[in-house]
Amino acid sequence: MSDAKISRSTFLLETREVVKHYPIRGGIFLRPVASVKAVDGVSLYILPGETLGLVGESGCGKSTLGRLILRLEEPTAGDIIFQGKSILGYDLRQMRALRQEMQIIFQDPFSSLNPRKNVAHIVGEPLFIHGMTERHEREDRVLKLLEVVGLKREHMRRYPHQFSGGQRQRIGVARALALNPKLIICDEAVSALDVSIRGQVINLLQDLQEEFGLTYLFISHDLSVVEHISDRVAVMYLGKIVELADSQSLYKVPLHPYTQALLSAAPVPDPKWKKKRIVLPGDVPSPINPPSGCRFHTRCLYARDICSQQEPALKEVKENHLVACTLMPSGMEGL
Repeated sequence: MSDAKISRSTFLLETREVVKHYPIRGGIFLRPVASVKAVDGVSLYILPGETLGLVGESGCGKSTLGRLILRLEEPTAGDIIFQGKSILGYDLRQMRALRQEMQIIFQDPFSSLNPRKNVAHIVGEPLFIHGMTERHEREDRVLKLLEVVGLKREHMRRYPHQFSGGQRQRIGVARALALNPKLIICDEAVSALDVSIRGQVINLLQDLQEEFGLTYLFISHDLSVVEHISDRVAVMYLGKIVELADSQSLYKVPLHPYTQALLSAAPVPDPKWKKKRIVLPGDVPSPINPPSGCRFHTRCLYARDICSQQEPALKEVKENHLVACTLMPSGMEGL
């Protein structure tokens, strides 16, 4: 179903032209002299119960977008709609209530847990903050959460340094589930784990999604993991979404040249199969001074003069497949 046929009332989350620019200050009076354009006009939506994968190179703005959605950082412009209401005007009291609906699993399972607190305190702290002050009731809830993520009662009194990386990330998952959220931002949630442990955590996230009806924004560098867990995938380059489609379509027939290059670089678990690697020329431009027109044109193998002059809009070129490319759909055959 195309975006035009989906009613906005069904969206769990929607971002509308969200922008985040970080000022760079200089001179004697530390006045803004430039800005880092980390996120520059991102519009997307997430439906209840689905997983939206978000991929791209380091520094493209993926994690920043996740933090903006949670209002851990304030956007420079744009709007964020959660369950039909803009959350940018919420005060502290409203945001505290909203925290029950939106949670995050951080990338680093080592630094995201307080080393001075035991597991019972780490997982139970959100419950205490949101009104569950009775200790026995809180610990019963913590024990149930730990059992859900595959940990045991004896783990409650241990400290983070006494766990493996996979177990630490399970603690992070239990903490994110504590308040029964509707949306969880998974910010590189498995990238710091060994491959075998990564598979266990991914399977755990899928089981929890099915059991509790969770919705994920899954941010990752690992293209194979994103393909496995995501219903739809958004590809980000230098602060903008360049392609958005359902997972099967995007991985089988990627349309944007950047997506094609990304997928060609993904390793294949078969030493006998050699696939052609698309090597992009040059380096990623600076987000302080991004190229005019299409931001990818300086590295694109198909770039034309118009690409440096006209900024492409993210538009539907096939059913439920959006691409930001000046050459599409008329130039699709050439790609």
